[in-house]
Amino acid sequence: MALFSRKTVLSLSPLPSFFIVLLIFSLTLLVLYKVDNLASQTKTIIGHNLEPTPWHLFPAKTFNNETKIGRASKIVRCSYLSCLTKSNIGQTTFTRESEKCPDFYRWIHHDLEPWSHTRISYANLMEAKKFASFRIVIISGKLYVDYYYNCVLSRTLFTIWGLLQLLKRYPGSIPDVDMMFDCMDRPIVYKRDHSAMPLPIFRYCTTPDHFDIPFPDWSFWGWVEVNLGPWEEEFESIKKGSQTIPWEKKLPYAYWKGNPYVNSPVREKMLLCNDTKKWGAQILRQNWAQEISVGFKHSKLSSQCNHRYKIYAEGYAWSVSLKYILSCGSVPLIINPLYEDFFSRGLFPKQNYLPISPNNICPSIKSAVEWGNSHPSEAEAIGKAGQGFMEELNMERVYDYMYHLITEYSKLLDFKPVRPESALEECIESLLCYADETQRGVLERSATFPSSAPPCKLPPPNAEIIRKQIEAKRKVILNKTQLIT
Repeated sequence: MALFSRKTVLSLSPLPSFFIVLLIFSLTLLVLYKVDNLASQTKTIIGHNLEPTPWHLFPAKTFNNETKIGRASKIVRCSYLSCLTKSNIGQTTFTRESEKCPDFYRWIHHDLEPWSHTRISYANLMEAKKFASFRIVIISGKLYVDYYYNCVLSRTLFTIWGLLQLLKRYPGSIPDVDMMFDCMDRPIVYKRDHSAMPLPIFRYCTTPDHFDIPFPDWSFWGWVEVNLGPWEEEFESIKKGSQTIPWEKKLPYAYWKGNPYVNSPVREKMLLCNDTKKWGAQILRQNWAQEISVGFKHSKLSSQCNHRYKIYAEGYAWSVSLKYILSCGSVPLIINPLYEDFFSRGLFPKQNYLPISPNNICPSIKSAVEWGNSHPSEAEAIGKAGQGFMEELNMERVYDYMYHLITEYSKLLDFKPVRPESALEECIESLLCYADETQRGVLERSATFPSSAPPCKLPPPNAEIIRKQIEAKRKVILNKTQLIT
């Protein structure tokens, strides 16, 4: 027995154990190398391995708060493992009838008209890629994103979140689609340069001189960098704040607060109007760095509705501030804008706002204030009309606009959308995986649910109605005797 045991012990060599340990160590190194290599090549929704857009430069994002291994692990977990669970897309059962869409939805046909006869070819789409920060492909209710450039702040995260909520709101109803998207401010596809081949690209604003297709901006789901929550939360808060002081007791001059140093000639000129006695205006600079340091104590929008008039001035391009200014119930004084977002084309001068000349800003503000103070009931009605317009633009209507725009656009594609090899699937779980604690809270508060009614009924295309609306606005704005009479 002892001899047998001794032979058994002597037959065990330490060499195989060494090779086993070495093999495990080598496999671990190989896995770590593969994971690190995969992570170093993966472009993510929050900007890993992405450079800023070359047409609108801003500081590149850094991720110094993570270790290399931690970052690689997060990228693999969020980008490759979060969406593995199969979801039951299904089809919505509607219990309510569809409502009529607002008239400005008719602009969807206008925006897509350049492709109504030629349609959109795959080559056409690929030509638009040079102006895109990312590409969105939806197939059978799943969303894939091909990232090209980073977007400033958290715009990509909240924009994609909005699209995922649309899929959740109308499950099984969103058609397969392939679309290029740019997340920066200014439209870029000039009609004069691309008349032979209009390039389809979505962004947050456009102008009459561009082919860019306006789409609801990210802030409808929240803008964490400036402490703004989801749109319906902000609107209700602003409306409540606007009612704390009756109209006749509101300060009888115009108010603006923001960042004037964003390469905006209009805002720089407006600084000269900061004199309540001479021009009837109070213009305040917003120092965001200081405001962040004190926890946004002085930037709550609901506390900025104490004036009878609020000024809207474009920034680098259009500004998300328009919807918040209109929500106050004060008379919006809109310095005639160059840029248009998806809903602003539904506003009409002297009904929802008073137009301010960009060439004569201070005297124009003064005239508007003097007119309003001498016509209080008419001025109050304009303020309420602007607020009412924004109240009707609830998230149901925002989702319906997205639905109709994507649906009508998809009809123009003359190719079948397929998933690009480099595109990643994004789902609610992958976005929440990447979001930090603050972002996650805002995203979850903006989550939607399946609609009980079909999308609102889209008005039919009517170019003549659009033409007449444009001409009517132009006459009111250009005819100085009609501005405030």
